[in-house]
Formats: sequence, C-alpha cells, structure tokens
Amino acid sequence: MECISVFDMLKIGVGPSSSHTLGPWRAAERFLEKIRKQDLIDQIIRVKVDLFGSLSLTGKGHATDLAVMLGLSGADPEYIPVESIDVIISAIKNKNELFLGNEIIIPFHAENDIVFNRNFLPFHANGITFTAYTETTDFSETYYSIGGGFVVQENENNHLEEIKCAFPFPVDKASELLAFCQQENKSISEIVYENEKSMRTEEEIHNELLRIWDTMLECMYIGCHTEGILPGGLNVRRRAYDMHKNLIGVLPYDSPYSWLQIIRQTEVKFRQILKWVSCFALSVNEVNASLGRVVTAPTNGSAGVIPAVLMYYLVIENHEANEKQIKQFLMTAGEIGSIFKKGATISAAMGGCQAEIGVSSAMAAAALCEVMGGTPEQVLVAAEIAMEHHLGLTCDPIGGLVQVPCIERNTMGAIKAINAAELALETDAKNAKVPLDKVVNTMWETAKDMNAKYKETSEGGLAVGVNLVDC
Repeated sequence: MECISVFDMLKIGVGPSSSHTLGPWRAAERFLEKIRKQDLIDQIIRVKVDLFGSLSLTGKGHATDLAVMLGLSGADPEYIPVESIDVIISAIKNKNELFLGNEIIIPFHAENDIVFNRNFLPFHANGITFTAYTETTDFSETYYSIGGGFVVQENENNHLEEIKCAFPFPVDKASELLAFCQQENKSISEIVYENEKSMRTEEEIHNELLRIWDTMLECMYIGCHTEGILPGGLNVRRRAYDMHKNLIGVLPYDSPYSWLQIIRQTEVKFRQILKWVSCFALSVNEVNASLGRVVTAPTNGSAGVIPAVLMYYLVIENHEANEKQIKQFLMTAGEIGSIFKKGATISAAMGGCQAEIGVSSAMAAAALCEVMGGTPEQVLVAAEIAMEHHLGLTCDPIGGLVQVPCIERNTMGAIKAINAAELALETDAKNAKVPLDKVVNTMWETAKDMNAKYKETSEGGLAVGVNLVDC
C-alpha cells in the first residue's frame, strides 16, 4: 500500500505550479543526485533538458524552464530566498553558464538546452528527460511530474515507484478510513496522527504542522499587503491589496499574528465574510503567481483554498481556536487529499481543474467539518459534497499562466468548502446517497473522458476563447 503523509500533501515550495514548477524542480534535484552517484558530475560538459506534453505546452507560463535551471543549480524550493530567484536566473542567461549542483560551471544556453517538445510521452502528460554529456558518454533519466510536486519514474514493470511504509492504519479508500475511525473510536485527525507517529516524533509532527501554517499565514499576509501587476504579460492587477484595505480599515497591527487578532475585531456580516474568504484566497494565489513561497495544498494552483478556509475558521467562526485546531484541520485535509491522489489524480494535466480546485475544496470542507464538531461520517460527506460540485471542471489557463481563471477559482473553491461543511453538519450521514469513494471514482472516470485540450494544455476553453490581446 502506498504511504502518503500529510507532509506529502502539504508541501512548502515556490509557485506558480506544483506539477509544472515544483515537480520539475524536484526532478532536477533527483537527476543531480543520480549523476553524483554515478561519479559523473566532475566530467559533465553539457546538460540538456527535454520537456514533453503539458510541461512543454504551458511550461513558459508555469516557469518550468526557470524551475529546471534552479533545480540544476542546486537551489532548494523550500528554503531558497525568493528574492534570489531572479538573480540566479539572470546570471545563467547573461553568462550562458550553469553552476551545476553548485559544484561545477558548465556552458548552458537556455534557449537551446531546454527543449519544448509538444508530443506527449505515453506514461504521463508531464514528462521531463535530463541528459548529461561527458567527453565520452551521455547519461539520461526521464521523470514524470504527477501533480502536487510528486515526481516518479516509470520502472521496468510500467508501474509507479511507490513509497512504502508501515502505517498502523493504512488507508486507500474513504470506507477504510471510516472503518478505522469506528473501530478505534477516533476522529479522522486522530487516525492520521497515529500514522504520522510511525514516521516522526510527536515534536517533529507538531513543529512541521505549525511551520506549514506559519507559511500559509505569511503568504496571506504578504498577498494582502502587496499591490501592483502580476508578472507574465496578462497585466493582471492584484486585487487582494485593495480588498483587504477596504475590509481592515485603520486598525493597527505589525505582524501576521497580530493581523489575525485584528481581523477578529472587524465586522462579520455575510457580505464581509464572503469578502474576507475571497481576499484570503486571492492573496495566496497572487503570491503564487509571482513565484512566491506557498504551501502546495494539494497543488500550487489550488494553494489558496485551504489557507482561506482555515483562516475563516480562526478569525470568524472560532476566536478561541488555537494550535490544536490548526493541527487537526491540516491533518484531516491531508488525509482526504491522499485518498483522491490514490484513487484518482491531483494533476490538472491528467484530470483538469477538478483535480486541483475540486480536491482542495474537498480537503478544506472535510477539515472544517471536523474542527466544527462533525463526526467522521459527516466529514466524509463534506468532502463528497465539495467535490461533487466541481466534477468536470476544466483546466484552461490563459497564456499558460496560473492567473486567469485560476486565482478566482480558489475563491470559489473556498466558499464551496464552507458551504459543503455546513451542509454536512446538518446531514444525517445514514441518509447520504453518494459515498465519497464513488465521487473519487467518478472524478477519475470524468478525468479519463475529458478532452485533452481541457487538461492544462492551454489549447481549449478560456485559453483560446480569450486572446492575449484582449488582456
């Protein structure tokens, strides 16, 4: 059985895309590791990168080429100072040199050494091949970015290389998760916690969950306090800044955490709640669109949904909430996301935007339902409701950028998650007609039936219905 930790589903990285930026970046790191093990790095005179399928078709808009260069340079997306990204990329392009693995300088001409191939490899829509050349030989490896920053290779038996572990409560399906909850008389987050303890100490789990939350909070804070135009050529104006300024008024604060406390003092009529949730979601994805640091949840394109819903819970729904509820929320969200990854996909290149916004909305709905007192049965109902109303959602980014319609879709996913949680809390789960596992299966069947031009290729939908000159 495949082991997926909450820290696999919620990863810290750099935008704008988990599958097209973070994934290729991680693939480059893995390739570096391979050539080091082969004792080749000191002999390399050239590196070539071939992008295939969706990585090629929307790679420029998703900064895939930049991610590859950063990864080959030895930079880590989780810790690199985001302000140094432009410095590294400019140096590579201006000097036509790459400091490979931060060990050896080799010639590197980005225009020639990163090749955008429009054809798809048969194994997955997001294929990337690295080739390292020496004076006497060459060494190639092919990787697949399968969504959410996960990177795999195709092995000899044409199966994914799975990470295995011995969880005390192994889960592939929602029905299995529910059975464990009933058997152990535990909530979903408690089951997840027991699984996590098989890999990490309680202190490590505590610290990592709060580091994820701190990153989410800082991302929202940065997004709400940054104005201007997003990069990429669409001239999309940031909206979180103006929306936040109108909502917050003149109340004083000087840090993300004091900001959170101040928001609790603001007016919370229905319209203001809608605006606050939308503002939180917009802020994250505007940061994501500008190569900022976000939490992949479960992808970068859908990174705003979970922070927005958790922030809603903290500043509007429960002013007494603390670290306990934050950890509970994140663990529940991560487990629901893993069920979708195992049973369907979290890659828009495979399943359209239902695999990103739909899954993030289901994760957020389930997590919100649990912290608001829902039973495990109601939590799964919340996830089902949220996904049910995202089925068939296409991925059609204009210009291949994670901006239009991606940023607004995060606000819709967050609002739907809150609505789904509330509906689930008012539902007797015995009367629910559609189990979560059926929705996961249906989503996957829908993904397979979806036309390829609606799967993150920018060859259909809004991506061709709206011309760049219109923007």
